[in-house]
Amino acid sequence: MRKLIAQSLLVLFLCSVNSIVAQDYTFKNYKWEQKPEAFSVPEQYKNENEVIVSRTIKVEIISDKNGPKQYYLLHDKIFINSDDAIEKNNKIYLPFNLKENVIKNEARVILKSGKIITLDKKDIKEEVDEERGVKFNYFAINGLEKGAVIEKIFVLEEMPELNGKTFKMQDDLPIMDINFELIYPNHLVFKTKGYNNLAEAVLDEKTHKDKIAISVKESNVPKLEDDEKYSNWKANIKFFRYKLDANLYNGSKNLYNYKEFASNVYERFNIELDKKNQKAVDDFCKTITKSADLQEQIWNIENKVKKTIAYNRYFDTKENLSDVIKTKQANQTEVLALYLAIFKYFKIENQIVFASNRYDITFDPEFESYENLDELLFFFPTIKKFMTPTEIEYRIPLIPNTLANNNGLFIKGKEFAGVKMGIGEINFITIPGVEITHDVMDITIDFTKDIENPTITNEVTFGGYSALNFQPIKDFAPADQYKEILKSIAENYTIQEEYTSLTTENDGTEFIGKKPFILKVTFEGKDLVQKAGDNYLFSVGKTIGSQMELYQENKRMMPVEIDYPHSYFRKIKIILPKGATAKNLENFNMSHKTDINGKTEATFVSNYKTQGDEILIENTEYYNVINYPLEHFESYKAVINAAADFNKIVIVLNK
Repeated sequence: MRKLIAQSLLVLFLCSVNSIVAQDYTFKNYKWEQKPEAFSVPEQYKNENEVIVSRTIKVEIISDKNGPKQYYLLHDKIFINSDDAIEKNNKIYLPFNLKENVIKNEARVILKSGKIITLDKKDIKEEVDEERGVKFNYFAINGLEKGAVIEKIFVLEEMPELNGKTFKMQDDLPIMDINFELIYPNHLVFKTKGYNNLAEAVLDEKTHKDKIAISVKESNVPKLEDDEKYSNWKANIKFFRYKLDANLYNGSKNLYNYKEFASNVYERFNIELDKKNQKAVDDFCKTITKSADLQEQIWNIENKVKKTIAYNRYFDTKENLSDVIKTKQANQTEVLALYLAIFKYFKIENQIVFASNRYDITFDPEFESYENLDELLFFFPTIKKFMTPTEIEYRIPLIPNTLANNNGLFIKGKEFAGVKMGIGEINFITIPGVEITHDVMDITIDFTKDIENPTITNEVTFGGYSALNFQPIKDFAPADQYKEILKSIAENYTIQEEYTSLTTENDGTEFIGKKPFILKVTFEGKDLVQKAGDNYLFSVGKTIGSQMELYQENKRMMPVEIDYPHSYFRKIKIILPKGATAKNLENFNMSHKTDINGKTEATFVSNYKTQGDEILIENTEYYNVINYPLEHFESYKAVINAAADFNKIVIVLNK
């Protein structure tokens, strides 16, 4: 969608090139040193597995008689300092398809001895990822050793990326020197921004004739490893953004802005249908179940479309909505148009929302970039809920969590002097909280018939996003495969493959966003009991299922970011034989919490009481927010590890 709008704006650039003398790109003769000096790793990097010695990135936009072009250069030097690094780097994957316009493609290895191994086309191999159906090309490196330096240079010819582009300036390896440079004709003006304490960009109008260069340089950039659980790596590394902002030749300013984007989108999709297409939409709408409840009505619409119309972003464009309904296929623009026509039929107020994946691109309200506009949502202001039009397994109020907890561009219609037009506003995309994703576990452990083999019944009610992990499977997997999947889910709670009975409720897409998924399993608990003299050790904690344990060997570098708010409530009833006793019950008393700005946002609280021959245990665990600042990491870790600690609780039973 955003690419279609961007292409129309590219005309503003194309219109100005005819009067410009064709130019070559400045790094056409770029090459590596013929006799590279021996590399000696600095003391501070001696214990690193590998080090990026230098990274040079150049992007140059030029114009010639055929229009604008973009040239992209990547030049890397990587120092190999461990066996792991040798194994990791014995293939240099090429960041392009060999059928693309590759101008330069060179790689070599400089050994400790000074010997140089130069790689050429015969060293390029092909690898196929059968699972994803993707082919990769790579240089195969032989003779790699510790102390060697791998050097590679790639130059590509591409179409200009003017509507917004991001480059990483930090990696999961230390970088001794990194240099980014954007070069462009001096009749253009670019807007730029650096993030996470990136060095300031420097403007150079003198080095290149009739061209301007913007450069960013950093030295000794520390590594930020992408291995911390519950974090957002791409949002925390140093990165640099740019976009075309003005064209001085034709006087156009504030290019690729959200106001114009919103206006174009609204104008394109808010059109009157002719009689043929309106009838097709009306007939389709008559097959949708009506409801007086607005959220249920939207759910019914979404369910009908997703079960009737196959969606693929790259389907060929049909002539009209009548053909979309007839062929039962829609691409992105068509599915958007279809939903809008249906909402109009049912008189449902809505706003189109353009969003980005928060783990990929952070939506910066202060930097208008079309990179932020890759994903689609609908917002319904009356009920303040969102819907995803393209993800088949979701239903309102659930949307991909990656698109939430981020800003988005909300497009709505507004009337001025009798004329309706599209207005874009940047607002926050909220995500359903613990009122939706709450899991309830009800466990009964009965020792009355056999203290060495209790009967255990576990009923787990999964709500919201937790339910979404299970509910769609039934509709997309064969029956025998679904049965095996349920067995593996149950095994998490039975700690064994065998069970007496297993039943489920509310599985299938028809319950997504409406009802929780319920799993009920009964099994014999002999594997959780161990005899020790006159006593029996019972691993009661394992009945809640395996729990995530958060380790952090090194100093935590990034704040916590979880996928969505969620909560758990667990009730365990242990029924003992007459006269039996239990020890270690005090271990059930636990309390951990994370307070932010005076408010408890995460907690794990557990307690117990005895009632005749019964032991009643309850614990509550919740995470109310998605982001936890770095200074609260230790208390957050204590909360999340509390469930794992509960998992390890063993009580001692005696007849």
